[in-house]
Amino acid sequence: MLSVVGLLEQRELGARRRVDELREEADRVQAELAVAEREWKEWVIARSRVGEVLGSVDETEDQVRTERARPAGGLAEETSSASMAAKPKSQVPVWRQGLDASVLAMDYQRILTALADLHRLHQGPLTCQEMAVLFGLDAVLARVEALRSKAKRLVARGWLAERQPGRFTLARNATGPGGGS
Repeated sequence: MLSVVGLLEQRELGARRRVDELREEADRVQAELAVAEREWKEWVIARSRVGEVLGSVDETEDQVRTERARPAGGLAEETSSASMAAKPKSQVPVWRQGLDASVLAMDYQRILTALADLHRLHQGPLTCQEMAVLFGLDAVLARVEALRSKAKRLVARGWLAERQPGRFTLARNATGPGGGS
């Protein structure tokens, strides 16, 4: 016959084994979590680096396109859309009927595309913080303010509207890239 102390010792041993098993499992999960977090951070860095590289490539391509469009005399024709093309770092032409969004630098086109997509889906305006998240950027102050500066410039030139402070949408007549503005 087992004593009460013997029964308690058996239960204690079973509980200790369970704790040891759970600690081992927790250690394994912690190790997997550390690996997954490291991999995630590497992908964030990779996406950021590719964005930087592609941004500089897009600026170089815009510059090359503008140079090719220039006649031999060095002066661009006033009627060509290439004469209205934005230069890298850049100028945003005033929106007018028939002016395509392709004259804008890629960052501006990306803003217009996002807002055009929302417009087609009958969704409301976006804040710059929401745009940063939508573009996969960290919603840190520097990135949000850079987007705000671009959006405000697009508002000032007639491409976007800001009917509520800090909330941007397409201007009434403007459409996004490929939208036939």
